[in-house]
Amino acid sequence: MNTLYRIALDAMGGDHGLEVVVPAALMALELYSDISLTLVGDEEQIKRLLDKHKTSNPERLQIQQASQVVGMDEAPAAALKNKKDSSMRVAINLVKAGEVEAAVSAGNTGALMATGRFVLKMLPGIDRPAICSTMPGVKGHSHMLDLGANVDSSADHLHQFALMGSELSKAIDEKDNPSVALLNIGAEAIKGNEQVKAADRLLKASALNYIGYIEGNDIYSGDIDVIVCDGFVGNVALKTSEGLAEMISGKLKSSFSRSWLSRLTGLIALPTLRSFRQEMDPRRYNGASLLGLQGIAIKSHGGADSLAFANAISIARTEVIKKVPQRIDKQIAALLPQRKTE
Repeated sequence: MNTLYRIALDAMGGDHGLEVVVPAALMALELYSDISLTLVGDEEQIKRLLDKHKTSNPERLQIQQASQVVGMDEAPAAALKNKKDSSMRVAINLVKAGEVEAAVSAGNTGALMATGRFVLKMLPGIDRPAICSTMPGVKGHSHMLDLGANVDSSADHLHQFALMGSELSKAIDEKDNPSVALLNIGAEAIKGNEQVKAADRLLKASALNYIGYIEGNDIYSGDIDVIVCDGFVGNVALKTSEGLAEMISGKLKSSFSRSWLSRLTGLIALPTLRSFRQEMDPRRYNGASLLGLQGIAIKSHGGADSLAFANAISIARTEVIKKVPQRIDKQIAALLPQRKTE
C-alpha cells in the first residue's frame, strides 16, 4: 500500500472557517492521491457541510472533534490558556502525538505561533520560530522570512532565519547552494541598524551562500533565493505588496471600462491579462511555513478562499515529503559545536 501523508486542518479557523476549509480539503484530496486529511472542529457542523458536497475519497477523510474556536482577535496568551480544546490546538496536538505529520490553519497568527511553540517546542539551537512564505519574482520566486512572528530580532536570530530559509530552499527548490540576502535600507556597508550590521558579519563568516544586502525594490526580482529580515519589516513589506496588487488590479479594471475603445482594447488584451493574473494570483502563494518548530505547521491567510487554502495544504504536503524540520535540525546540529565556542 502506498504511503499516505497525513495532514490535520483547523476547520474552524480563519475568516470563513468551514465554508472554505471543507471544499479546499475535497479539492486537495482530488489533486493528491497520497494524502489523508483530518478535519478538526465541530463534528456535527463538519458532517452537515460534507453532506452537501460529494467526495470520491471518503476513506482518506477523517473528522476530529474540537469544542472550541480561537477568535481572530483573541490574545495569544488567552487562547493558549483558555482554548485547550480549540480546533487549532487539537490540530497541533495531533502533530505532536504523531497521528499526523502537519497541521494547516487560517486562524489567529499569534495564537498559532504561540500554540505551535508551546506544544511542538523549538528545534534545538533555534530561539524563535519564523514565518516564511514564497514571494513571486520576475525570474522565479524567493523565500522570505520573517514575515511577522518576531517584531524585534537580534543578529543571531537573523542568522538562524537565514539558516532555516536556506535549508527550506534546498528542500523545496532542490538547490544545492541557495543565495541568501539581508533586506536593508541600502546596499552599502554603512547602511542599516546595528542588528542588521551584526547579522551581516555573522552571515559573511558562515558557510551560507550569502550575497550581502538588498533593498526593497529587489524583493520581486527573483534573483535571490532567500530574503532575511525581522518580522516588523517583513510584515510591512508583505502587507504593502498585497495592497499594491489590489490597487493595480483595480486600476486595470477601471482603465479598461472607461469607454467603448478601452473595453475593446481590454477584450484584445484579455488572454494576456488572464495569463498575467493567473501567474500573479496571490492564492497560488498562500501558505506560510512556521519554521523552527519540531513539526510542520502552515499558516494560511485568514481571508483565504478554497483555492488558496488548498494551496496551503499543498505546501504542507511538500514539507512533509521533503522532511523540512528534520533537515533544519540536522543543519543546526552540525553548527552547534561551532556556535558554542564563539
